[in-house]
Amino acid sequence: MADRVRIYEVGPRDGLQNEAVAIPLETKRAFIERLVAAGLPEIEATSFVSPKAIPQLADADALLPNLPRASGVRYPVLVPNERGMARAEAAGANALAVFTGATDAFTQHNIGMTIEASLAAFEPVLRRAADLGWWRRGYVSVAFGCPYTGAVDPHQAVAVANRLLELGVEEVCFGDTIGVGVPGQVRAVTDAATGAGIELHQVAYHFHDTRGTALANVVAGLDAGVRCFDSSTGGTGGCPYAPGAAGNLATEDLVYLLDASGFEHGVRLEGVLEAARFIAGALGRPLASKVGQAGGWDSGSGMATGRA
Repeated sequence: MADRVRIYEVGPRDGLQNEAVAIPLETKRAFIERLVAAGLPEIEATSFVSPKAIPQLADADALLPNLPRASGVRYPVLVPNERGMARAEAAGANALAVFTGATDAFTQHNIGMTIEASLAAFEPVLRRAADLGWWRRGYVSVAFGCPYTGAVDPHQAVAVANRLLELGVEEVCFGDTIGVGVPGQVRAVTDAATGAGIELHQVAYHFHDTRGTALANVVAGLDAGVRCFDSSTGGTGGCPYAPGAAGNLATEDLVYLLDASGFEHGVRLEGVLEAARFIAGALGRPLASKVGQAGGWDSGSGMATGRA
């Protein structure tokens, strides 16, 4: 259905990975259980990168096998190389994401290799995943702007996306990693992607709300025909390369926008708010998202809904 949107939840992975204080495995599991109960069908659960690189996700091998196996729910995991692939396979994964960037400067700072080197590392991973029948996604970070080289030409990001598709990913996600994008850029990236032969159903967007433009960028994506957007319940996460980053687009803000705009998605706002309050409490901070603070709104009664 053209008016159905996929909400791809990244809170357990991207939302938590940079937290300095260790979060217990049981807390992560309880968070994910609440996300499942809210109706989120795709939840990026963890990452099989080196535990030394991201200590917060060092428990991936123990977490993934213990997640609830609800019908229609999948748990993609981040996999950087063959070693990570072996760990993911042993833990029972069946969906993965690989990650590179639109500029060499960013990929070298972020993962210690050039774009070409990262793609070479992904090739055997994606081949093995395809052989196993796993769902496969590829991230193109800094698609809207790089903290080291500045503005990024949309065609540059799309060229990387096409390389990922050639390697076997089923979907490419363009990331506004440092939160500099505006709606005109979303339209430009979408046009460049479709102009290069990428179909709209293969495109997803990952917006950070660093400068308050995430929801406006979602609207631009919707207007351009894109129907998959990443978000993080509670608005957790952000990018260490973006000073003052406000975090990812909050799932509760995205759900409210989609509900009010008439898009179907299958996610319950009140369930998301419950999960958002849970993880905010676990992190010891107030819930900062707009809808998290104000709640939803019943247009029939004029009353706020879902408030604590």
